[in-house]
Amino acid sequence: MTQNSQILCIGSVLWDVIGRSASAMRQGSDVPGRITRLPGGVAMNIAMTLVRFGMTPTLLTAIGRDPEGDELVHACARLGMITDHIYRSQDLPTDRYMAVEGANGLIAAIADAHSLEAAGAKILRPLMHGPLGYESTPFDGPIALDGNLTLDLLEEIAQSPAFARADLRVAPASPGKAERLQPFLKHARATLYVNLEEAGLLCQREFADSESAAKGLLDRGALRVLVTDGGSSATVGNATEILTQKPPSVLVTRVTGAGDTFMAAHIASETNGADSNAALSRALHAAATYVSGETPL
Repeated sequence: MTQNSQILCIGSVLWDVIGRSASAMRQGSDVPGRITRLPGGVAMNIAMTLVRFGMTPTLLTAIGRDPEGDELVHACARLGMITDHIYRSQDLPTDRYMAVEGANGLIAAIADAHSLEAAGAKILRPLMHGPLGYESTPFDGPIALDGNLTLDLLEEIAQSPAFARADLRVAPASPGKAERLQPFLKHARATLYVNLEEAGLLCQREFADSESAAKGLLDRGALRVLVTDGGSSATVGNATEILTQKPPSVLVTRVTGAGDTFMAAHIASETNGADSNAALSRALHAAATYVSGETPL
């Protein structure tokens, strides 16, 4: 494995059960559509896109030793990910996520990620006690980290010497978990990937667009941020540069996993040497292609 292809993906790897309909839906709707089950979770969605861009993700997560877990681990390996360091529990079931999407977007979703939360710091043992790294000789490559971990564990990661040299790329699992990213707002090596709503929750105020949200996060002490606002705009910003682009216009056929696709494409682009403008553009085009249904992720 080459250094520029190696990346750790820490967080949720589970089964996504997604119901999609071409009809607009509301509470109580009963419509025809398709129901699929495929590997998912924030860390998994990021890893699948990274593989498409030629990287080799190593998964750090919790998966049960039940039949669903065995099937999931085999699916991850077939997709090109390293599964050797996954924490496999005899007592915890494999996590699941269920969502319903209509022509008018995400209608409802439930994340059953209790096993990942219960496993806690056990998923980090290969990074803290070898072979991936140690507190005395920390891992020094990119790490994609998702907010499905508990606040206590995220705070531990933010302060741990084992992460002191990593290029941390952090994203909340959902707006409901955005505030778990507070420990990384003033982190010296963290890049935050959030949408407009999540930026507002972190800053405890509302923003009109991605650029104002990025500036708000930077004012709160963030080192570097990427803020998306659906089909309206996306902004990357740090202390010296604010850059905003408009995503391509496409027909949206799915939304679950779009933010994870954007994040992974951006990481892969920068890893391959793209500048800020090119990396943002490539990430927006990858997310647009994903939501239009043109890629089988």
